[in-house]
Amino acid sequence: MSDIRHSLLRRDALSAAKEVLYHLDIYFSSQLQSAPLPIVDKGPVELLEEFVFQVPKERGAQPKRLNSLQELQLLEIMCSYFQEQSKDSVRQIIFSSLFSPQGNKADDSRMSLLGKLVSMAVAVCRIPVLECAASWLQRTPVIYCVRLARALVDDYCCLVPGSVQTLKQIFSASPRFCCQFITSVTALYDLSSDDLIPPLDLLEMIVSWIFEDPRLILITFLNTPIAANLPIGFLELTPLIGLIRWCVKAPLAYKRKKPCLSNGHIGHKVTKDSGTGTDRDSNLLYSKLHLSVLQVLMTLQLHLTEKNLYGRLGLILFDHMVPIVEEINRLADELNPLNASQEIELALDRLAQALQVAMASGALLCTRDDLRTLCSRLPHNNLSDSLQPWRTDTRSAPGDALQRAMRPAPVGSGTHAGPSILSPSSPPPPRGGPGEWPGLEGLSLQS
Repeated sequence: MSDIRHSLLRRDALSAAKEVLYHLDIYFSSQLQSAPLPIVDKGPVELLEEFVFQVPKERGAQPKRLNSLQELQLLEIMCSYFQEQSKDSVRQIIFSSLFSPQGNKADDSRMSLLGKLVSMAVAVCRIPVLECAASWLQRTPVIYCVRLARALVDDYCCLVPGSVQTLKQIFSASPRFCCQFITSVTALYDLSSDDLIPPLDLLEMIVSWIFEDPRLILITFLNTPIAANLPIGFLELTPLIGLIRWCVKAPLAYKRKKPCLSNGHIGHKVTKDSGTGTDRDSNLLYSKLHLSVLQVLMTLQLHLTEKNLYGRLGLILFDHMVPIVEEINRLADELNPLNASQEIELALDRLAQALQVAMASGALLCTRDDLRTLCSRLPHNNLSDSLQPWRTDTRSAPGDALQRAMRPAPVGSGTHAGPSILSPSSPPPPRGGPGEWPGLEGLSLQS
């Protein structure tokens, strides 16, 4: 590597960047012939940091800066390289060498260039780059994934009106990337504040993708060898928990976004972004999204069984449901003076439906005691009788309705994969729409 470095030092920035990609292509192609997964050692990474990210090797030296034109030319060089390299294994290892965070001063430059490269790949539909980015999102800590997601949202949903159509078109080009992108943006936009409510253009695009083909959100799960214990700190295998959080919290988060003044009128500051038309649009979008999520959950028992993971792997972790309940409580308390009973009821309806179907399909594994504890934390509610057709006691107390909806069948004890609507002796869940599931007959786009 030292000989390569000395030859690169004599070149200008762009030709050196192009040359280092050429040398590493040869190096890793040779490595892959002897080992299917070669280890990326320090040498190649340091070359990339010095000649692509312009981070000087000498301590105390000033970093070089590419001007805007040079940076654009560098992005074109990289896009062309990934497009022309026919071997996916070589592309993937070069991409990983370039953009895997190293925990050093080059990471900011690395992430900035990655965001611009993927944004360019979206604009000119460079599928190899998008596929490499999908793999990168799958194996990179979530704190970096949300940075890439934010860069793309800024470029295509915030800066230029109408540019979201360009991003929307990659649905058919790289479904893998779309799946990972959805998982990333649901991790980024958790509705914990008004700034973390997804932009309407982004929401509309994601709902259109999922409504067109709900299987999109299972692509990573269905195409990845999976161990029963998943690593912590990385993106989930599916965006399901993030999408459930969106659907459940949305009624309360949007109500919070347009607070009433003491005179009963909506504050002027927020009327521009939360007008009646926009509210109607977002309400319908979240209803469509909720329906699609339930439809996907219904298919999971079959997929988990095929992978021999039924009852062993919870795609929706119970520990992730607890914060959602806590956030519902916090929002309900915050909105109490605003007469938000309808919004609270809708949030609890959606939570009950998601829990019910997730448990029945084996996507959510929990004990009865865990479920009772979770339900006891819920605010006072009066869930629709249509969601609990077996229920006879209509008295309402904090969490009671949801407790009855989720009450498991009195068979055995401990961890279980389904509530009373699907006891262990019941047949597999039907493959039809939600109307074929007990307790979901009334589900529609108005839910």
